[in-house]
Amino acid sequence: MNMPRYWLNIFGVTMGFALLGVLAFTLLFTNQLAKSMLQPLRQAPPTGSLLRAEEISFEEITLTTKDGLRLAAWYTPPQNSSVILIAHGYSSNRSEDLHAMFARNGYGVLSWDFRAHGGSEGEFSTLGDYEQRDVEAALDFALAQEGVEHIGAWGGSMGAATLILSTAEHPEIQALVADSAYPSLESVMRHNVQPPFFQSFMRFWEYYSSAEFDRVNPEAVIHSISPRAVFIIDSGEVGSTMSFPNRLYDAALEPRELWLEEGIPHLGMYANDPQQYE
Repeated sequence: MNMPRYWLNIFGVTMGFALLGVLAFTLLFTNQLAKSMLQPLRQAPPTGSLLRAEEISFEEITLTTKDGLRLAAWYTPPQNSSVILIAHGYSSNRSEDLHAMFARNGYGVLSWDFRAHGGSEGEFSTLGDYEQRDVEAALDFALAQEGVEHIGAWGGSMGAATLILSTAEHPEIQALVADSAYPSLESVMRHNVQPPFFQSFMRFWEYYSSAEFDRVNPEAVIHSISPRAVFIIDSGEVGSTMSFPNRLYDAALEPRELWLEEGIPHLGMYANDPQQYE
């Protein structure tokens, strides 16, 4: 018996099974990762207690998207002919704080739960692709209301990225505040999902949702918002893995503004100093 060849064969077979095991684990892990990202943990819908405490009038409404989903929403009529659309972030829902902030300054406010969030219908979230249909439903509702002459928008994280895409397509949105938006969904995923071979989950994500990473690329379209104003807000937290504000600012055209603070968590600017933020 040729002992070196025997042990070499054993080693080769062992390594083959090990590589197959790693491949199987990677495919199973990334498959589950894709499914979990498409189905964020729902938070309980907000109660409106803060709005009632501040005596802000609002009504519970339902928005219907073009693909037939019913979205839970609040609407406060404007005192100054302007309505602000408020789009929350991933795995969140309508913000009572931000709704109240705009309303007590005389703005009308329309805030809603994105699909697959809060009290809205929907089986999965696409982090900015199909969510543009939700923005369109909100915009159509706001434009149909009596006394509304102007539309602005505020978005946070996923909501900010979605609103950049929607504002580029809908000139009716006349000004945009984008807080903690990502420049493109693909770049954020590639930055966050390591090691690189785990990024195969991106193909599972597109397969299960029929959405596409390429359609969530705010950096590529933010220039189209000009000559309407865009205000980019973000933090410069060391090690932040979500936001790249300078990329969005550099891609935008005038009029544009950037408010950047160091050491504040993702989407944490309002909580850090609500009065300054307002």
